[in-house]
Amino acid sequence: GRGFAIRRKQKIERQYRKLLKKGRKVHSQQDNQFTDTYPEHLKHLYLAEEEMLKKRRRAPDDSVLSEEKLNKAVESVMTEGKLKKKTSNQKAKEEYEKIKAERARKKEEAEKRKQQREAAQRLYKQKKMEAYKILSKKTKRGQPNLNLQMEFLLQKIQQNT
Repeated sequence: GRGFAIRRKQKIERQYRKLLKKGRKVHSQQDNQFTDTYPEHLKHLYLAEEEMLKKRRRAPDDSVLSEEKLNKAVESVMTEGKLKKKTSNQKAKEEYEKIKAERARKKEEAEKRKQQREAAQRLYKQKKMEAYKILSKKTKRGQPNLNLQMEFLLQKIQQNT
């Protein structure tokens, strides 16, 4: 549950703070220790690294900012760990989600095609019914109305050209 996760996070934060305190004590003692003992061919690298460390030590004076940085660092490390090392269960869940999304997409596409087909059938039936009504009209004496049939044929020819 949540209590376990919170206690674990607090434990990690305490350990990190202890390391920071130890690091500060060690750095204050070690500042003068490595000045002249560098090998000649690597001296420029050591000096550059030492300058970078001095700059870093000067910057984090505000404890509130350091706590925020600590929280961000812990969260980023945790998320990086989660992203890098996935359990088989997580992999299976991801695969299942992909398959589920693919099925939903295919189902949606099939539904669209079905709706389009139904709309086309309705339109076809409607046109067919109108044509049937026009062609099946009769005169008062029961004879087919050739006038309407000829107009219908004329409209059909005009639409095709």
